[in-house]
Amino acid sequence: MKEYKMRRGEHLDDRMPDLKGEIEDYFGEVTGTEEVNGHELYVVEDPDNPVFEKVVAGAAEYGSKKDKLAIHFEERDAEDVIAEGNADAAAEAVDVKNEFLLEATGRDAKSRRDSLKRQVEDEAPDY
Repeated sequence: MKEYKMRRGEHLDDRMPDLKGEIEDYFGEVTGTEEVNGHELYVVEDPDNPVFEKVVAGAAEYGSKKDKLAIHFEERDAEDVIAEGNADAAAEAVDVKNEFLLEATGRDAKSRRDSLKRQVEDEAPDY
């Protein structure tokens, strides 16, 4: 499960007021919810893209802090997908993930990677 923060001064509920609807638009019908780390997240059991086996996504709420987008993609092995003749689906899956994360967070892939690097560096123990 990865959590993504929004751009400075922005909030998830402002960027995606209908989070469930957005998840359905990008990944397929929400079939239920699942509690993960104390957060109630939406579950897509049968995603539209054959690369995904399951998508779990929603708001990770932290009370006084800004909400983050929590998301987990269960993906099939790319070789299996390509062997089935769905090579286009593999490329499309990457695009769908990046477009959804950009719309939700306002941050492109490079910005998200840089943020994760800084977070790991901040959490590194001092020796």
